[in-house]
Amino acid sequence: MSQQQLRHDWQREEIEALFALPMNDLLFQAHSLHRQHFNPNEIQVSRLLSIKTGACPEDCKYCPQSARYDTGLAQERLLELEKVLTEARSAKAAGATRFCMGAAWRNPKQRDMPYLTQIVKEVKALGLETCMTLGMLNQQQAQELAEAGLDYYNHNLDTSPEFYGDIISTRTYQDRLDTLEYVRAAGMKVCSGGIVGMGETVTDRAGLLQQLANMPKHPDSVPINMLVKVAGTPLAEQPELDPLEFVRTIAVARLLMPLSRVRLSAGREKMTDELQAMCFFAGANSIFYGCKLLTTTNPEENDDMSLFRRLGVKPEQGQVALLEDEGAELSAAAKHAQALADKASAHFYDAGAL
Repeated sequence: MSQQQLRHDWQREEIEALFALPMNDLLFQAHSLHRQHFNPNEIQVSRLLSIKTGACPEDCKYCPQSARYDTGLAQERLLELEKVLTEARSAKAAGATRFCMGAAWRNPKQRDMPYLTQIVKEVKALGLETCMTLGMLNQQQAQELAEAGLDYYNHNLDTSPEFYGDIISTRTYQDRLDTLEYVRAAGMKVCSGGIVGMGETVTDRAGLLQQLANMPKHPDSVPINMLVKVAGTPLAEQPELDPLEFVRTIAVARLLMPLSRVRLSAGREKMTDELQAMCFFAGANSIFYGCKLLTTTNPEENDDMSLFRRLGVKPEQGQVALLEDEGAELSAAAKHAQALADKASAHFYDAGAL
């Protein structure tokens, strides 16, 4: 399947019908499509670092970095270059192939651009893919980051256009779409997804995925976040989302965007191993690796590697850093799992084609 063959005309009713499928049918369709385009036993691994924390002027109701909410988060200035590079080296040693950097801004100031472009160049020199999330960009800023070599730019849509106003009032949906257009036009890869569990309906989840899938080009990475409820934010007491609804969202994202990396993103710390395994089966094939995202916690690295080992999956490109003895164990386990998978693949067939 080429980019030209992908659909960009999904109707809301079609997507809602996918959400309504019996779970077994939905998972079978999503997993079968996933196998056509990706190794189902490899997970792309990224590391996320906050390079500027807190005091954001936006009012996103889920965000502990908003200056409007008292979440106990201390404001921090931009990290010094060497501190960023130290974290990047650590990420590479731990098996990450992509290094993502976030700053709590509405939009970067022009005075910050020389420093940001320098960071991009120096992190790329370490042999890592680079990604940034800095808020809204104008055309000039997108071009500057692209010329510096930035590979990905993250700017999430968060939710459906209809529910968006219930979550954010300080920037419009069109503002977000405009930034993504500038990123595409500059030649960078788009990383864009959303958050589920904020009180939205199934129709809203369908609406979010419709917006992503009907872009001129599907996002290269689609992070699907489970709301992390932080004390002090307006969504701190939001009722829990049924975990199976989260799995459905992953599966439908895979069906709509077959060539995109679907990232199992925020909220993993509270997910059971079984839930994460279902998400991987449904088509998630990327994670953030490390014990902290921007300001919220994430599973410990060795917890992830233990789960990978139990599932017989491995980080993309096979790079992983554990203690030496764990690394040897993982390597042997991965080879054994791959041998079994190769043997089994000869007997795998697509029942949907019968």
